[in-house]
Amino acid sequence: MNVLLVALGAAIGAPLRFIVDKHCVARLLQTTGQQVPLPWGTFTVNVVGSFILGLMTGVTDQNWTLLIGVGFCGAFTTYSTFAAETTALVSSGHRAKALLSVLLNLGIGLLAAVFGASLTK
Repeated sequence: MNVLLVALGAAIGAPLRFIVDKHCVARLLQTTGQQVPLPWGTFTVNVVGSFILGLMTGVTDQNWTLLIGVGFCGAFTTYSTFAAETTALVSSGHRAKALLSVLLNLGIGLLAAVFGASLTK
C-alpha cells in the first residue's frame, strides 16, 4: 500500500513539474521576447515544493506524508535538474547567473519551507 501512495503522488507531481516548467519558460519568453536568463521553471517547482513540504511537517498521518511529501513533492521538485542547469550555466560562462540561481533556490526554498511549517503551528 505504501508504494502505491508514493507512486500515485509521483504520477501527479512529475507531469505537473513538466507543465509548470514549460509554462514558466513560455510565459517569460512571451513577456520578454528573449531567451530565459535563469532556470525559473525549476526555481518555481522547487520553491512551491519546499513550501508544501513545510506544510507537511504538521501532518502526522503517514498515508498523507507518503502521498504528498514523498510521492508528489519527490516527483514535483527536482534537485537533479537544478544541478544540471547550474552546471550548464557555469559551463557556458555564466558563473554569476549560476551563483544567483543557487542562492535563490536554496535561500527562497528554505524560507518557503519555514513559512509552510510556521502555518501548521
